[in-house]
Amino acid sequence: MTVIVTGAAGFIGANLVRALNGVGETDVVAVDNLTRAEKFRNLADCEIADYLDKEAFRSALARCAMGRPEIVFHQGACSDTMAADGRYVLDNNFRYSLELLDWCQAQKVPFVYASSASVYGLGPVYAEARGNERPLNVYAYSKFLFDQVVRRRLPSFTAPVVGLRYFNVYGPREAHKGPMASVAFHHVHQFRAEGKVRLFEGSHGYAAGEQRRDFIHVDDAVAVNLFFAAQPVSGIYNVGTGRAQPFNDVALTVVNRLRAREGRAPLTLAEAVAQGRIEYVPFPEALRGKYQAYTQADLARLRAAGFAQPMAGVEQGVAAYVDWLLGND
Repeated sequence: MTVIVTGAAGFIGANLVRALNGVGETDVVAVDNLTRAEKFRNLADCEIADYLDKEAFRSALARCAMGRPEIVFHQGACSDTMAADGRYVLDNNFRYSLELLDWCQAQKVPFVYASSASVYGLGPVYAEARGNERPLNVYAYSKFLFDQVVRRRLPSFTAPVVGLRYFNVYGPREAHKGPMASVAFHHVHQFRAEGKVRLFEGSHGYAAGEQRRDFIHVDDAVAVNLFFAAQPVSGIYNVGTGRAQPFNDVALTVVNRLRAREGRAPLTLAEAVAQGRIEYVPFPEALRGKYQAYTQADLARLRAAGFAQPMAGVEQGVAAYVDWLLGND
């Protein structure tokens, strides 16, 4: 079957293409914007049938010049939470998504798209309900706007539409994201360069490094995509582990995994701090009022839909990611 993956050279998109290959699917049309050419590396070990530039793809949709696929995975977006060009973000994340949704509905093609846990703002409740949604930046607002369109149209859909609200995803193929890459990615490179990793001092009522997020390995996020590809359902679902873990857990896992690769014994958190392997830096004033100090996905709807696979915790997922980074430098 033909599968379209937008954002195919990006983080989650490339891992999704790789997973599709893993189940025997190679008739993949990859759509992306390769203005940043280095992203091609994310697809270099994948099998695809065709590549289309994002703007050429949008033009083909407008002209009804695209062949009908079996499913569309829409992972393409500007994911920079610090983006200042709101016009670009809304065109790229909202308008583009709306064009693709309309086309899929006209063609009766299932549509699985990337939303974001950023729509919840500062929380503290992370369940898929309008009353919990308070976006803090234009990226989150663009995702929020499209989710509202999907909700309004749910009763009239001609084919399944599924929105996936990703929490803090980390894992292979994210290097191109630069400052927006995961904390695990940055911790590995900090430790290898400086022999230590840096976390924020206490804030939002949490002790140093104890701010908590729902960190999910990209393989688990991809598994949710593949699950919904086979389900005749529509709706918006959280994609996280359902467990908030401190940034200290991420940092300590990175430190100890790198130490283990050198034959060194693991450290406790207190030992890592005392030895200067974990360092706490002042919380940036620019982030006050804009920082999610706690996130934890409510997975009730996801589990009710039938997705029963357990998610890797930080200790397992980040350790595996460290190994991958060292093997793919």
